[in-house]
Amino acid sequence: MTKKGEPMDNNSNLLSSNPQEFIDYLNTETQKVLDMFSTSGGDDIFTQFAQSWTELANRSWEDPTVWIRAITDYQQSQLNLWTNLLTGKTDQTIAEPARGDRRFQAEEWSQNPVFDYIKQSYLLSSRLLQEMASNAKLSDQEQKKLEFYTQQYIDAMSPTNFALTNPEVLQQALETKGQSLVDGLKNLLGDVDKGRISMTDESAFKLGENIATTEGTVVFENEMFQLIQYKPTTEETFARPTMIVPPCINKFYILDLQESNSYVKYCVDQGQTTFMVSWLNPTTDQSYISWDDYVEKGVIKATQVVQEITGSDKINAVAWCVGGTLLGTSLAVMAARKDTTIASATFFTTLLDFQDPGDLCVFIDEQQVKKLEDKVNNQGYLSGRELATSFNMLRSNDLIWSYVVNNYLKGQTPPPFDILYWNSDSTNLPATMYTYYINKMYLDNALTKKDELTICGEKIDLGKIKIPCYFLSTIEDHIAPWKGTFSGTELLKGKNEFVLGASGHVAGVINPASKNRRHYWINGELGETAEHWLESAERQEGSWWPHWAEWLKRRAGKKVPAPAAPGNAEYQAIEPAPGRYVAVRID
Repeated sequence: MTKKGEPMDNNSNLLSSNPQEFIDYLNTETQKVLDMFSTSGGDDIFTQFAQSWTELANRSWEDPTVWIRAITDYQQSQLNLWTNLLTGKTDQTIAEPARGDRRFQAEEWSQNPVFDYIKQSYLLSSRLLQEMASNAKLSDQEQKKLEFYTQQYIDAMSPTNFALTNPEVLQQALETKGQSLVDGLKNLLGDVDKGRISMTDESAFKLGENIATTEGTVVFENEMFQLIQYKPTTEETFARPTMIVPPCINKFYILDLQESNSYVKYCVDQGQTTFMVSWLNPTTDQSYISWDDYVEKGVIKATQVVQEITGSDKINAVAWCVGGTLLGTSLAVMAARKDTTIASATFFTTLLDFQDPGDLCVFIDEQQVKKLEDKVNNQGYLSGRELATSFNMLRSNDLIWSYVVNNYLKGQTPPPFDILYWNSDSTNLPATMYTYYINKMYLDNALTKKDELTICGEKIDLGKIKIPCYFLSTIEDHIAPWKGTFSGTELLKGKNEFVLGASGHVAGVINPASKNRRHYWINGELGETAEHWLESAERQEGSWWPHWAEWLKRRAGKKVPAPAAPGNAEYQAIEPAPGRYVAVRID
């Protein structure tokens, strides 16, 4: 006999040996993954859902007509569904999945009357909850939060997520004589150990070998970051170097995945002397690191080192997401100091105005922020796992539940995918920096207010930034919505260029020129609304990378002989790229 909680023999036929023992074991291990999901921040789904619906129930007594009507419609639909099932009219559908919902595509969901009933009953219940939530008539913030957590609860409770109500899982278990369930439990136990859901075959990638492989050298490091200088691939390079500031929320190698989709390699191949900031992955010991530190000891220090290594009086800066917010802040500090080292700035999907933080607004109110703040201050950092869970919850069916079904219930191993490998390689944020960022940027939107913030001893006024800037946003971005990033063209007073790419926050940026996929918009009229800009813009096919490269070329100076070696006498080689800092994982 197998003891409860111990792995079962891989060769045993689970469906014929001891089904009850297997069910008990499955329940035990399923509880482990639920516990894992909860400790990573997933418990908010159920807590926030319960709180929101308790408030909604109390409000309903003021005007119960909406609830009565919704419940009456639901009961009638359920009665019709039962009638069809009992009379054999299974071809008459009461509820259909939404367009694009891939959960119920298998034939069993429509051909088997029992599972067709389970599917339609679930969809009817989902519709009831959605209708009640959408008619709650709360404030905008509370309304969005109610609808979001309602949808999270609906997605979590889908019959596709449970073995006994998913015909695909049951069929596969029969065909494999239970081996698919054994393999699923192996996957589950492995993920419990890691504390997160595997989205890709992580064994397929190794930093510096088949991912983050662009040749370069670490030429500087401090307590904040390592600075990588990449080896030129052209005989001549532009006189003004390019310095990239990635988000400290994620690791830099999203910009250097593989040779075919590496933005870094593209920059190098265009003749740019390219530098990359690789941020420290902080622990409790670095809880004191502040937003000011990221600016002064991070962006501004990197700028100084790049200038001293290259001997150029000017450099061009590129930044992404929160890296762009840090760059914008740094530019304001430098403007106050009359420091004109940075000649141009490129912002990828960057919020400077946080009035509309997109789907993230559901996590950002004083009550939720205070709760998270207490937790972050106690442990000294914001866990990258929790941050990743929050982002994944924004697309939970695609980024959470589909993997639960495929990995644990069907026993499948996800295929290798470089972006998902990067996505699983989380980073922490220091407590001091995070609490400042969430309060000053998201809650107070203070970066947009002249002289509201004092950073590195300087009053911050984005209006003093008058260098040319290139803003790249993406039309489906749910983390930095493009209409919010568009505000940057109004806040910064230089000659600005706004470009809108297809797809979302990551795929819209990592759109290599070699593949020439998707499309983008350019040349819209600035100075009015985001909507007006898009109406007046021109659609272009393919990748936006060449458009940006031409924009930068006009600001990159003349061609000079490429550097013969990295660094200089003062800044000598420390180690090969990608360096030690990026290799630190939080598993």
